[in-house]
Amino acid sequence: MTPDISARRRRDVIDALRRGAVPMNGLDVLAVGLDRFTAATDDDLDRVTGGGSVFKAVRGEYGAGKTFFTRWLAERAKRRGLAAAGVQVSETETPLHRMETVYRRLVERLGTEQFVPSAIRPILDGWIFTLEEDVLGAGQVTEDDAEALDRAVGDLMERRLAEISRSAPGFAAALRAYRTTAAAGDHATAEGLAAWIGGQPHVAAAVRRVAGVKGDLDHFQALNFLQGLLTVLRDSGHPGLLLVLDEVETLQRVRSDARDKALNALRQLVDEVYAGRFPGLYLVITGTPAFFDGPQGVQRLAPLAQRLATDFGPDARWDNPRAVQVRLPGFTIDTLTELGIRVRDLYGSSEVSARVDDAYIGELARAVTGRLGGQVGVAPRIYLKKLIADVFDRVDQFSDFDPRLHYGPTLRSDELTDVERNAASADEIDLPM
Repeated sequence: MTPDISARRRRDVIDALRRGAVPMNGLDVLAVGLDRFTAATDDDLDRVTGGGSVFKAVRGEYGAGKTFFTRWLAERAKRRGLAAAGVQVSETETPLHRMETVYRRLVERLGTEQFVPSAIRPILDGWIFTLEEDVLGAGQVTEDDAEALDRAVGDLMERRLAEISRSAPGFAAALRAYRTTAAAGDHATAEGLAAWIGGQPHVAAAVRRVAGVKGDLDHFQALNFLQGLLTVLRDSGHPGLLLVLDEVETLQRVRSDARDKALNALRQLVDEVYAGRFPGLYLVITGTPAFFDGPQGVQRLAPLAQRLATDFGPDARWDNPRAVQVRLPGFTIDTLTELGIRVRDLYGSSEVSARVDDAYIGELARAVTGRLGGQVGVAPRIYLKKLIADVFDRVDQFSDFDPRLHYGPTLRSDELTDVERNAASADEIDLPM
């Protein structure tokens, strides 16, 4: 049994792994091999919560655990009160050279420890509530004097919005209107204003007229809106934001003109982080080694390559976790087996713990990996899925089920991803154990 995670979270983690997905929470108990990054990421989080900003690039081959790493980091960030959002870069859905789409996806996926995505409305409401609490705490007005309280909150809001108003007057205007309409009980208009603040296109003209704003967000305004969002987060009790731009290696497959624009947009964003434009921002990008080192990725733009340059030696043990770019070494058979043992303990069944020993878990890890061309990095998803759905679940339900006698594991083509299928190169493969 695992005592440091609730029964509900334990079920959520196991159910996600059973479906072949990365769990949304409870990842600390599965974080095999991430201890080496803990001190450095905690230092980064300290800097962000103190009003600084951090940029980090995470590299790893398919299966190295990039998505797991960023969700593990997001859990740690949320425990410190930060908000977090993961945005998957995509040529059609979220092109990196159009920051307005990145900002919109950010807000759609914005979450906190208390609120699931999209948490923009609770954050805005929390911001207004904090303003009221700050006014009451100053002792100049009382809660009974509604008119004076409203006026004092408005004055404080203007002072807090002064800097935002200079760079993003539309963002500030929409915030003012949001407060007014929410207080008046006009929830439909408030919802529309929250959508406009979140960068959503095609907000009704009648809603925009309430705030005196026009048009939709563009690339350059999006960076100003990000500044405004960080201010609102800070004033509503969230000291910062972890933003993950995932799978940036997809830029290698887009048209050369779009790729060049995207790489330059990334360079600009990195420079803005280093320049301190976004206090409270922890920006993380993930990609494959080919993206960071190949001619169609970062190396295509020399200024960006210089900013991300990190010297990796042949032995990952001596990698510097504080460097701008960090390498995920991926799984070995031993760490894959250790992960399976942790999942068995997390499963929380006395039957499973008694009848599925460490040796069998290691045998299944070697069998799955062997049938995937020996590529350990490709194996974790399908290995854990089979371990839970085909072994643990059956042992837990059937007292006479012995996986060594009654289970002949196979890999079916229709249960594999493209990468897994290419490694297996067969429609159905028996896994001798």
